[in-house]
Amino acid sequence: MRKHPVLVTTITLFLFLAFKTVEQDDRYFQIVKSLDVFTTLFKEVNAYYVEEINPTELVKIGIDAMLSSLDPYTDYIPEDDIEDYRTMTTGEYGGIGAIVEKKGGVNTVVMPYKNAPAIRSGLLIGDQILKINNIELDGKKAYEISNLLKSQINSKITLAIKRMDRSEVFEISLVTEKIVIKNVSYAGLINQNIGYIKLTDFTTNAGEEVGRALRKLAKQGTSKLILDLRGNPGGLLVEAINVANIFIPKGAEIVSTKGKLEEWTKVYSTKNQSIDAEIPLVVLTDQRSASASEIVAGVIQDYDRGVLVGRKTYGKGLVQQTRPLAYNAQLKVTTAKYYIPSGRCIQAIDYSTEGTAKIADSLKTTFRTSNGRTVLDGGGIDPDILIDPPKLSTICYRLMQKNLIFNYATKYYFEHDTLSSARNFQLSETEFQQFLVWLEGQSFDYQTPLEIKLDQALELAKTAARSEQVYQRILDLNALLQAEKKNDLDLHEEEIKLFLEQDIVSRYYLQEGIIEASFDSDPDILKAIEILENTESYDGILKPN
Repeated sequence: MRKHPVLVTTITLFLFLAFKTVEQDDRYFQIVKSLDVFTTLFKEVNAYYVEEINPTELVKIGIDAMLSSLDPYTDYIPEDDIEDYRTMTTGEYGGIGAIVEKKGGVNTVVMPYKNAPAIRSGLLIGDQILKINNIELDGKKAYEISNLLKSQINSKITLAIKRMDRSEVFEISLVTEKIVIKNVSYAGLINQNIGYIKLTDFTTNAGEEVGRALRKLAKQGTSKLILDLRGNPGGLLVEAINVANIFIPKGAEIVSTKGKLEEWTKVYSTKNQSIDAEIPLVVLTDQRSASASEIVAGVIQDYDRGVLVGRKTYGKGLVQQTRPLAYNAQLKVTTAKYYIPSGRCIQAIDYSTEGTAKIADSLKTTFRTSNGRTVLDGGGIDPDILIDPPKLSTICYRLMQKNLIFNYATKYYFEHDTLSSARNFQLSETEFQQFLVWLEGQSFDYQTPLEIKLDQALELAKTAARSEQVYQRILDLNALLQAEKKNDLDLHEEEIKLFLEQDIVSRYYLQEGIIEASFDSDPDILKAIEILENTESYDGILKPN
């Protein structure tokens, strides 16, 4: 019997739709069932648990646990945290304009913002804040301190301050203002023709700030540029596009997104004329350059628009959107993956599979830049020139960990009224010896990784009942190590001086001073300068034979 093709097609389509409907109905049933179980469970726990519970806190724990099974970027933002989230996306908040951290267990000013209320009121780096509006700070957590320092604009805040050069506690009163954290933390000339822009965030107006900085540098004689994205965690997708547009001509694809819903599948291209599509450009990246930073770095690389120097980037190729929830809460949810112009997605971890292992090299795909250079997906952006980060010595790490470099910089500030320019400042040998003398009175001691291993070996020798000879050999090694340790301050003098100089400079010139003080010692910047000053080398990287 001959089958009628139209009838077969109709029946097949009907069965497909029927199965699809059953599948959807089953999914909706599973959702309703799961929510019902969660609700009834919560009611039972609330009614019968032996202790009183905080229902809001318990539900938040449940929500956080649920979302943590998806990826680290999908977050529940309760109403109480909305202001902090707004600060992250806009860079604006009401406050005094200072970074405060615990140093030796005490809340300490580590960096006031330029022209903010904190610095205008006389607050200094190293000042210890003991009270805020007569509220003792002992035992309070970091977010509690932050909330006390942030408030409605034009609010009066009184701080009880302990300062190194004064024996008595005194008060500083100030009025809060709208604090705008700049995306561009520094823009200036490294030499006569190389400009430098440090971009620390991608909050609102990041593109405008970079554009304004580049125009200003051009007027000062910049003909080559270093764009520093190291440590930049990213931010708004639109600002990544705006920053890329500064160097990429109008109409070029910057990024595309692909999500489960059609509305999240889009292609984003540059809408404006570039400010400078020709200026030789080096982009600095490291392992903390993420998200929007990786879009900009990847676009520059894919179009062979500039040279990337530094370390492989973080590898975040996921896009988040915020969705409104009841009671003014919000959900930040991953809606799509993004792809840069070559077609690659640089997401390093596949959260759809069990575990959080990075994507294996064997699963990575090869793509090509505009000039035909080979690039890979699945694991961040690889720089064109890889620079190994300088390794921090144990002694220098311990000096910073115990706040000894920080405290000596504060001491130096109160003993020296002025300082030469940030870039030219250097500690003399006499001044470094003065630091060593001061250090002797600070009961400074530390353990090296080798010492820790030797201590473990001694314990093992005891418990394993090894011979006295073995035990003595370990003791001899430890004694030799202790003798060598005494020379560590001399051996690592240049490294320690470098961190001392930068910390001292910050007391006089704030964050800008730290950046300028690093120009002549930062290996990434030095390599960038070398590449930009050698046209043949620069072109050879971007246009291989």
